[in-house]
Amino acid sequence: MPDSPAPPAASRLWRPNTVLITRAARGFPHGRAIAERAAALGADVVELAGDRLANPKHDDPRAAYRAAKGTLAVVVAPPSKRRLQPIPPSADWRFDLAEGCHAHCQYCYLAGSLGGPPITRVYANVDEILAGLPAHLGTGQVTSASPARAHEGTTFEGSCYADPLGIEHVTGSLAEAVRFFGRWDAPVQLRFTSKFGNAAPLIGLPHGRRVRVRMSVNAPALIRYEGGTSPLQARLDALGALARVGYRIGLTVAPIQAFPDWPVGYDDLFARTAAVLADIPDLDLTVELITHRFTPASKTVLRDWYPGSDLDLDEQARSRKLTKFGSTKFVYPAETMRQLRTSLTGLVERHLPMARLLYWT
Repeated sequence: MPDSPAPPAASRLWRPNTVLITRAARGFPHGRAIAERAAALGADVVELAGDRLANPKHDDPRAAYRAAKGTLAVVVAPPSKRRLQPIPPSADWRFDLAEGCHAHCQYCYLAGSLGGPPITRVYANVDEILAGLPAHLGTGQVTSASPARAHEGTTFEGSCYADPLGIEHVTGSLAEAVRFFGRWDAPVQLRFTSKFGNAAPLIGLPHGRRVRVRMSVNAPALIRYEGGTSPLQARLDALGALARVGYRIGLTVAPIQAFPDWPVGYDDLFARTAAVLADIPDLDLTVELITHRFTPASKTVLRDWYPGSDLDLDEQARSRKLTKFGSTKFVYPAETMRQLRTSLTGLVERHLPMARLLYWT
């Protein structure tokens, strides 16, 4: 593995205002360590008498939202939460180290996926979660069964319902997962994506080149919709630092939007990325392109959370489609999608010719 350079300057780290730790979570050393780290950051740690989380009570919905976003709950993942699920087109399987996010992205897809107050839940029983992964070795329908991606091995997505790097300085859970995959002598890969640039906890870990870190990025003009996250340049610098110590890396460009002058904005994004990744030896880079879509339910939640947002959620300007579950989603019309796809795939080829484009959706 290459010598470890100094990590880039860390972005401002999140400090939860309140940490709730359940009785069951206190029975795990990892759960107690999370609470101790949070207390050292100045968080108010509350030891619950039982295992049930009570919803924050506020008459003002905005106050309730702020309280929930400032709360971290340390809980135990039950067997139902440890049951792996397929996660196409990203990976063979999804597993969760946490659920929820403290950031304030005005197009957050979790708004339509997770119910209840937006508290971030982290799991104390990480060892149990990781111990369940080997049973799925060699199975799956995304990389395990794909001639184009079979060389990635069995892939496990660790960031479907959370941003594990954004809370790693409190949890330490992502480092445990990286070490686990580093020890796992098999054709496997841990994948996760993040909007945070704090690479320091991952520098120097024995990852065995079985970990792909992807940064969730967008055109610079759209980063203003991602409150509480790292600046775009900090994310790209972190990606470069991790690539230099042997991690496989990737870009998750999402959610792609047809804003005014979008071709210029996305050209800027890929040009910046190319500058950061220039001359990195043995670079393994992937790109995933994901367009903006929303559901009626997510639109309602997002409008409640961010009533002053000017994010484009105009249903009349979109095409209505049905998901595989029969629910409604709104996507860009076919011609807009064609223009976006043609332009962005061309920009990837021009600025990042060494990258593999995994999918467009």
